[in-house]
Amino acid sequence: MTARLADLTWPEVAELAPRSLLAVPVGATEQHGPHLPFTVDTDIAAELCDRLAQERPVLVAPPVTYGSSGEHAGFPGTLSIGQEAVEHLLVELVRSADAFAGVVLVSAHGGNAEPVRRTIETLRAEDRRVLAWAPTGRPDDTHAGRTETAAMLAIRPRAVRLERAERGNTTPLPNLIDTLRANGVRAATANGVLGDPTGATPEEGTRILTAWTKSLTATVDAWTPPDQEEHQAEGPGDRPSGGGVS
Repeated sequence: MTARLADLTWPEVAELAPRSLLAVPVGATEQHGPHLPFTVDTDIAAELCDRLAQERPVLVAPPVTYGSSGEHAGFPGTLSIGQEAVEHLLVELVRSADAFAGVVLVSAHGGNAEPVRRTIETLRAEDRRVLAWAPTGRPDDTHAGRTETAAMLAIRPRAVRLERAERGNTTPLPNLIDTLRANGVRAATANGVLGDPTGATPEEGTRILTAWTKSLTATVDAWTPPDQEEHQAEGPGDRPSGGGVS
């Protein structure tokens, strides 16, 4: 049976939900340089949720396709709903998912990290079983660079304009973060790329996706329910990882 909620009926979900996690792809609609589509973060998050569902008892929700992308507002086509809206949306979404054994938020956009973190805090305080996970990458390759380009070549190769791929700003993110927060991505890179996508291949993308899937699956497997032993020590996926890709 399909693992996607969009392909199921409510009686089928009623049967599966008590012993299944709900995986929610949390993405964005924002520029990804001159060579990648606006849906990169959503595509990656959805792919990872689908892969998780092949490994564990998981149902995959339709993706959250808009995120907190105000830092990309200098590029036409970017659509953002802001941090507060993302947080509110995710909190209410998870509150509505009590039929499931738990909820896993898979966020592939670094700009969503803070609202996702606050979402987890709110829901954990309500004793809801919820987990957040995000893929990581190199600090000099955080947006529309080699990592995301390779991943998209493996997921949606026809959407990649590889002939237009060009190097962007490869300054490590910690050295750019103040500029990005104060003035947006456009102030740091004219082409919207933070990294160097040239040389990316679909084979490399497959390896990256496989590594991310192993990390996500291991995090889910190690997840300790919050009602056991006073939360114990929080596992590596209890908070979103550091937003290595965006």
